[in-house]
Amino acid sequence: MKTNHDLRLAVTLRLLDGEGQRRFGPGVAALLTGVREKRSLRAAAGAMGMAYSKAWRIIRTAEEALDCKLLDSTIGGRHGGGAVLTEEAERLLTAYQALRDEVSAFAQQRFQEHFRDL
Repeated sequence: MKTNHDLRLAVTLRLLDGEGQRRFGPGVAALLTGVREKRSLRAAAGAMGMAYSKAWRIIRTAEEALDCKLLDSTIGGRHGGGAVLTEEAERLLTAYQALRDEVSAFAQQRFQEHFRDL
């Protein structure tokens, strides 16, 4: 086998339901993180290069799948609208990010052990 020092591991964590359908993953997490930082779904979607309508579809689909509201939004006006994460979304995002970081760290360690000589 040819030695390839550029090998790296990428771990993707998705939460699935009982039928194997995706319910939460990196895309929803990135969108929620953007809303947390920018206090706006439109701004979060724009930063990701995503249409606002697609961002709303992703949020609505996740809310239906998880049976909880993820965003509290206010409609624009004189001071503009905005969005913040609900308590449920904050807990879900925090738990997801912690699990993702733990799984990634473990996987990186195992990757180094198994592939160090390749």
